[in-house]
Amino acid sequence: MSQSPAPHLDAAAESVRAFNHTSRSVGTDWKFPSDSYTALGNLSYLVQMLGQAVERSTVPAKHMYDQGRVRIDGKGLGAADESMDELMAAQKDAVAAAAALTAAVQRMHNATSPMGTDTTGMEFEDDA
Repeated sequence: MSQSPAPHLDAAAESVRAFNHTSRSVGTDWKFPSDSYTALGNLSYLVQMLGQAVERSTVPAKHMYDQGRVRIDGKGLGAADESMDELMAAQKDAVAAAAALTAAVQRMHNATSPMGTDTTGMEFEDDA
């Protein structure tokens, strides 16, 4: 039985949404520079795969276009060419943007690497 790849992107988007929701403020498990380091490492891993995901997302449309089977609602026969040209140009832009995002997030991750917390005067549950 074949499974459509698209739901995996839905699950990834829901996971990012959940992260955004739960990371709004500091708390017991979300307050140290090491928490940022861990999150940025995971985010770096995610964004470095976006370019490939963008490319792979166009495979079905390109496959049907190459077979001459793409039709554009309410437009003539040349509209498929125009739409495919726009899709591929936008794909190229998105892959470049993903590469730039990857580089920036990796810089953030690297910047948090040497960070620690001055725990002088802080109380911890184990200290009681």
